[in-house]
Amino acid sequence: MHTVVERELELKLVLSPERSIPVPARLSYRTDDPYAVHITFHLGSDHPVHWTFARELLVEGVFRPCGHGDVRIWPTKVDGRSVVLMALTSPDGDALLEAPTVPVSAWLERTLRVVPPGSEAAQLGIDDGLAELLATTPAGDDLYLRDPWPSDESSSDER
Repeated sequence: MHTVVERELELKLVLSPERSIPVPARLSYRTDDPYAVHITFHLGSDHPVHWTFARELLVEGVFRPCGHGDVRIWPTKVDGRSVVLMALTSPDGDALLEAPTVPVSAWLERTLRVVPPGSEAAQLGIDDGLAELLATTPAGDDLYLRDPWPSDESSSDER
């Protein structure tokens, strides 16, 4: 059974130091994708924008600047409020989003209770899958064990 941890939240799309617009968003975490967080931005269109990146990146970004390339996250204060800034870059453009730290941290804490750090691989069943692949072949299936290229030497019975 898979668990989903979601949170609706209003972020701000920063257009300039003086101007931003509200952007409704949904934070999602799924135990069937335990290393990732998903953010869907509802921009009032039929085509919401989806971003997926490492949960670890968001966890670290709440406390200190991190990331490079397409996703960079850092904490700061705006008008005395603690916020998390997310700079997202794609071929379609760049966006700077401001999220309130308290609800993001509370949501992250819920995800960390569902799947503690370091236990993500167990959620994927990788160990079980590998064990199944590497399991010994049942005794009745000796065809698998036969040499597909028998030697050219004739047995003593055939001489």
